[in-house]
Amino acid sequence: MLTIGKREASGGAADGRDHRPQVAVAEREGVLACVFTGIWTTRTVAFVDAEMRNIEARKGYKTLALDLGGIEKIDTAGAWVIDRLVSANEKKGVEVRMEGHSEVAKILLGAVSEAVRREGESAPAGPPNIVMRMLEAVGRRVYEMRDDFLSSMNILGATIRGAQMKLGRGHAVNPAAIFNQIDRMGVGAIPVVVLMSAIVGAIVAQQGAYQLAYFGADIFVVDLVGVLVLRELGVLMTAIMIAGRSGSAITAEIGSMKMREEVDALTVIGLNPIGVLVFPRLVALVIALPCLTIIANFAALGGGMLAAWLYSDIPIAAFIDRLRLAIDLSTIFAGLIKAPFMALIIGTIASVEGMKVGGSAESLGRHVTASVVKAIFVVIILDGLFAMFYAAINF
Repeated sequence: MLTIGKREASGGAADGRDHRPQVAVAEREGVLACVFTGIWTTRTVAFVDAEMRNIEARKGYKTLALDLGGIEKIDTAGAWVIDRLVSANEKKGVEVRMEGHSEVAKILLGAVSEAVRREGESAPAGPPNIVMRMLEAVGRRVYEMRDDFLSSMNILGATIRGAQMKLGRGHAVNPAAIFNQIDRMGVGAIPVVVLMSAIVGAIVAQQGAYQLAYFGADIFVVDLVGVLVLRELGVLMTAIMIAGRSGSAITAEIGSMKMREEVDALTVIGLNPIGVLVFPRLVALVIALPCLTIIANFAALGGGMLAAWLYSDIPIAAFIDRLRLAIDLSTIFAGLIKAPFMALIIGTIASVEGMKVGGSAESLGRHVTASVVKAIFVVIILDGLFAMFYAAINF
């Protein structure tokens, strides 16, 4: 704290207990005169703060004359109180004159005034309006999408290139890690996939039969269930369930390793983290998702067959005969072709989010949630793109 005084603080005149700051105020012919005396330091300015604020609130004068000749000692706190009075009157359009201050005190007052002015200029502005906040949010999301796309392409490219280099050097890809992941992501997901697919197939059959009954076309519920399940719902529902089940697991596993710096340890010992962590999971997903899609198709058709039998009295033999007429190989492959692409998307997004995890549990939970949401969103978008592509080529 910078302090300027006319006499030493050890002297009797510099004793704050005997020389408290005082302000004498007089007003005449539009001029408000203030005479300051005493010691204006951090310990004493509290005694005149209320009086200074009352002077700031006064009105009806055009000129403010300040006499600083009686100030025995002043520091930055005292200078700030005086500068606050000066600034308040300047904002009201009052002319301010200061007299009696020494050259050193003038420098101190100028420095405090400049610091206050800079602080006011650098103060954060108020919150922007809702339109600007919406545009800012959109811009941030666009940049995040760009960064995620580049990271995904980097991981996908590094995975494919790493596999090529391993095969080129004659080193076999580690099958144990791949089969372990297939067991966890594929075999372990069979019960939930079968259950959900059977329920969805039964619901589609029941609702279709209810609507078609008005036209006496109950048998066409077989066409509805067969085409809808084999082309769209089978692979889409399976991919969504795998994104929620296995995608979150991939992000959590890689993210927890990132938190414990195990990913950095792999790099230090000369191993590629993408080849060790990402490659087996991507290969397992590409193998497991088409197989799960086939199982889901059978389960959904079975659920639809049961619902049509119970709700519309369509025998199982009649259902199978009509199904043979309603579908062909193109219907089956239209859904299966999507499965490997959806598997790559789920595994890549889950790996990217796992690599982005920071050092806290909050970061891990946030990226696991983002992984599932982004994977499901992109899978649905991809399914729509495939639908438009199939329509364009009449497939």
